[in-house]
Amino acid sequence: MQSNISPSTLVPDDFITRLAERAPEAERLRRLPDDTVAEVRAGDLLKLLLPKRFGGLEASFPDVLMPIQRMAYGCASSSWTIGFFVLHNWFLSLFEEEAQTEVFASGPVLAPAPLAPTGAGERVPGGYNVTGRWAWATGVMHADWIMVCALCGSGADMFPGLMVLPAGVATVEDTWHTAGMRGTGSNDVILNNVFVPEHRIVKLTDISAGTAPGAKVHDAALYRWPVITALAFTAAMPILGSASLVANAFAERLQTRVLAYSGTRQKEQPATQIRLADARVRLNALQSLLADTVGTIDSTVASGDCVDRKTRAIARATAAHIVHESQSVINNLMQAAGASANFLSNPLQRARRDVEMGSGHVIFDPDTARELAGALEVGMEISPIAMI
Repeated sequence: MQSNISPSTLVPDDFITRLAERAPEAERLRRLPDDTVAEVRAGDLLKLLLPKRFGGLEASFPDVLMPIQRMAYGCASSSWTIGFFVLHNWFLSLFEEEAQTEVFASGPVLAPAPLAPTGAGERVPGGYNVTGRWAWATGVMHADWIMVCALCGSGADMFPGLMVLPAGVATVEDTWHTAGMRGTGSNDVILNNVFVPEHRIVKLTDISAGTAPGAKVHDAALYRWPVITALAFTAAMPILGSASLVANAFAERLQTRVLAYSGTRQKEQPATQIRLADARVRLNALQSLLADTVGTIDSTVASGDCVDRKTRAIARATAAHIVHESQSVINNLMQAAGASANFLSNPLQRARRDVEMGSGHVIFDPDTARELAGALEVGMEISPIAMI
């Protein structure tokens, strides 16, 4: 589908340059620098998937993908974190109207959303008392609100529920000491018997299928997108963008690099030329695969239909393929980039480390993703709460 929103306007070259300049600081702080957060709050990125009634742009979901890729040209950690902040405003648009009115009272927000159901909600009058611990809360050091997933209720009435709470009611534990994606600040979140009113909870099965309350509140196909599919493609973009960054930097590096001992210019080596051309072809193929898959889903929701489980499973497998193929492209180029590409002053090593970390996200497990898609293809039963 054709978009009127320009990625270069939302993420201009000078912003990418500033992200690159701040990347070492983001690694040192283990969170986004304050200047980056201030720029994000002041710009339009957070408004992309926000409903118009709350001052948002209510764009189509595909409109977020290239801006997230572009941010990775500067800093993958920043791209990952900001991309999730954009997506999570869309998550919040899927809740009951009362919850949205509370959360969006002042416009878009910064809200991490660790989705694994590692908490429990006890039914009480008016809602649930929630206790639990959640890892991987990307961007939590800047949070206005927090979303977590918990198993609510008991027995036959139990369901996994996504809930939203003010950030101040949660305890954040500093656990984010990692080799890659250091700037995302993805620390742990702890809740101890915190009350969550019923209108701030939505069933995960509803948002997975694109039938959440927000799909009825807002008259836009955007809010009928299946959530796991949206999550998978959003998370894949910093990695695909990083692969493009590495390919561009590798090509530029070839212009001046002279090989030690032999004294020959590396760009004159056929093996190096082959690696670069291979990277370009593979990355172009991934972009085409991305556009085709996302376009098909967007057309389905625009027609008013729900995206079936088989299509959602193929979409998750596609996102996983994009991630691991991007990782392979990076590794192939880095093998020929020389040891000096691993100096901390060189952004290539940071891109490689960030992609290594990001590709470990559970949504990108290639075996599980392909197993789910294959099982549905041949008519096998899979878990009703499988991540598709």
